[in-house]
Amino acid sequence: MSLAEAVLAGDRLALARLLSRIEDGDPEGQAGLTALYPHGGHAHRIGITGPPGTGKSTLVNRLAQALRSSSSDPQKPPPTVGIVAVDPSSPFTGGAILGDRIRMSDLAGDPGVFIRSMASRGALGGLSRTTGDVVEALDAAGFDVLFIETVGAGQAEVDIARAAHTTIVVEAPGLGDEVQAIKAGILEAADILVVNKADLAGVESSLRALRASIEMGFGSARAAASGGAEWVPPVLAAQALQGEGIPDVIDAIRRHREYLDRSGEGVRRERRRLEEELQACLRELLVTHWSQQLPDGRKDAAMEAMLTRRQTPRQAAQDLLAAASL
Repeated sequence: MSLAEAVLAGDRLALARLLSRIEDGDPEGQAGLTALYPHGGHAHRIGITGPPGTGKSTLVNRLAQALRSSSSDPQKPPPTVGIVAVDPSSPFTGGAILGDRIRMSDLAGDPGVFIRSMASRGALGGLSRTTGDVVEALDAAGFDVLFIETVGAGQAEVDIARAAHTTIVVEAPGLGDEVQAIKAGILEAADILVVNKADLAGVESSLRALRASIEMGFGSARAAASGGAEWVPPVLAAQALQGEGIPDVIDAIRRHREYLDRSGEGVRRERRRLEEELQACLRELLVTHWSQQLPDGRKDAAMEAMLTRRQTPRQAAQDLLAAASL
């Protein structure tokens, strides 16, 4: 039995092995992903992003617990949950530090939850380069809800909006990040805003600042013109460590998914995501092919020409492209 077949049969050990091979760039991992791909496309992908120290991992932990206990009907089991936690890379091994796994220990032992920690490996945008492939594999493995938590790199984390159906931006009072989020465009990527650690001083000020920003972007006139059909990101307060405000966040996630289905925005987002994924794959393959076709010594010569100011980087790149038989 292949790894892909074992994954489809519900073998969690096989799933872990396949994800490791995908992360390592192993051909067996890509072959497994190719076999699994037709079985995906059903999970609701929820991105969790925001500055470091806002309690993203604790929020994911509580949301997963709430979803797993949400069904009181024995004929309708609770949704299964997959979590992809992108941790900072270890400066010694290059692997994930696994801090998120430690903070999500409450989920240990639940067969309906699968947690995968990934190293960012220096990737910008808060996501590892192979995060998308790992999410695809978990989707095909049959998980109903997938949480994608970013590394917490700060202003560069808007990439999460392209990987998720619903993006939750987490802030915390007293960090002064509300203005930074506005400047970085993170609020434009948010479908739901959560001010966590609501027991801290300054929570009301943070809520007011974020709601004012949302109001400026989605003013009443704009909402009226759309007949109320446009999604306006709610700004919610939560205290994830104590579980306070979690039902409100779950309800907002449910309402946003209904909006995506009802408005057709979900299909449009998926099309944009796949288009950007295709562009990224094309860039990677073209660069690899170009490097293989480049005559020996041409890249070193180009570097020397730039160092001695005889060529600009653009001129050097044009010459290198002309030298490679693409």
